[in-house]
Amino acid sequence: MSADRLLRMSVRPASLHTRLFSWLMVPVLLLMPLLGLLLFDQIERAANSSLDEALEDIALTLAAQFDARSNEPRIEISNPMDKALRFDSQDEILYVAVAPGQRPLLGDAALLRVQPAPETLKAGQHRQSNVQLDGRELRLVQLGTPCGAHTCQVLVAETLRKRHSLLAEIGADLVIVGIGLALLMAAAVWWAIRQGLRPVTALSLELEQRDLHRLQPLASALPEELTPLQAAFNRLFDRLSRAAEAQREFLADAAHQLRTPLTTLRTEIELAMLELNKGESALDVNGLLGRLQQRVDRSARLAQQLLALARSEANTEPPDQILDLRDVATQLGEDWARRELPVGLDLGFELAPAAVRGDAFLLRELLENLVHNAVNYAGPAAQVTVRCGSTGPEAWIEVEDNGPGIAPEDRPSALQRFRRGKATAGTGSGLGLAIAADIATRHGGHLDLLDGAHGRGLRVRLSLPGTNP
Repeated sequence: MSADRLLRMSVRPASLHTRLFSWLMVPVLLLMPLLGLLLFDQIERAANSSLDEALEDIALTLAAQFDARSNEPRIEISNPMDKALRFDSQDEILYVAVAPGQRPLLGDAALLRVQPAPETLKAGQHRQSNVQLDGRELRLVQLGTPCGAHTCQVLVAETLRKRHSLLAEIGADLVIVGIGLALLMAAAVWWAIRQGLRPVTALSLELEQRDLHRLQPLASALPEELTPLQAAFNRLFDRLSRAAEAQREFLADAAHQLRTPLTTLRTEIELAMLELNKGESALDVNGLLGRLQQRVDRSARLAQQLLALARSEANTEPPDQILDLRDVATQLGEDWARRELPVGLDLGFELAPAAVRGDAFLLRELLENLVHNAVNYAGPAAQVTVRCGSTGPEAWIEVEDNGPGIAPEDRPSALQRFRRGKATAGTGSGLGLAIAADIATRHGGHLDLLDGAHGRGLRVRLSLPGTNP
């Protein structure tokens, strides 16, 4: 396997299914951790709030044990109550009742050393915070309560083992649920994309069945988004169908037109060989050679026209070269001046600037066909005039002759391939005007068949959009 093929395989673009799946899942995978963190924060707040309420209940129970009948702060609890207040299967619970002046009345006086130190609260106020005591982290609940004529403080704290264990369990559950949800969403998205792309697959299968012999329109029931694509394919098939039909007609007509001069040429050659074998006079042989030359010239002209027609049809790009029709006509005149012209031919030029945007080769071929037709069909002592110029935004070039012309009713068919006027003399193939009309259309112009001067002859006029040179 060549290196180029390996490179092409390595950079092969991903399928539409894979692209859609990636575009849908990447945002989901990026947002799910963020949503998980937000959910974990909310659960942590709710869990801490619930556990803080349990500590507040202990603080309220202690606050209720103050002796309200004494003017001095006094509090006493029984040993069983102390054990009940301190009972917890996972954490250690500490509490202390503090009189004004930071004097401990009951409980664990060590709580007064926590950092940061608790503030003095008014009666009825409470506060929760995380504190440090001898290197341990505690959750502290502080309550301000009346004690006789004073306000005392109740501090209740516990270690964080239960909270850490609960949050670790919640975090693990969230991770498992998140992974499961992501997998379920990926499977759902994958299935949904496959279902959504089934019309595209059906359309591709239907397209696989099309070729130049089967260009019938697509008729699948497709979603609204794919309807323009189907319509575009149908328009393309219509253009291909018309092009294929035109190509078949062109090949059939071209084969017929080429067969006749080639068959005649073969016959003339065989006759010449027979004459030479019989030792006929040079005069008779010269006559045969003259006819052969005419046949060769006609075949060469027909081949040149067919090639020009093929080039005109193959050139789908709009012409963009700025040129002057006067220069095209001048070059044509120089070319004809070097030829052996028919006896009595009067070929004249009346040229003025006419700038257009076009293809020099095709416009030269168009003008060559018009002049050749005029010389061929005008007959002996033909007068052919080539003119060009500009009229407003339009540039034009025309070829006029004094021949028999073409009847108005025959002019539309004369612009078709391999069609000639009914009263037309000469030996043409009927391609000259058709090629000129095709080239005119490709340049955004039009070809008109008009009467010559004083109603005699034919004047063929090409009109094109003008431009600044």
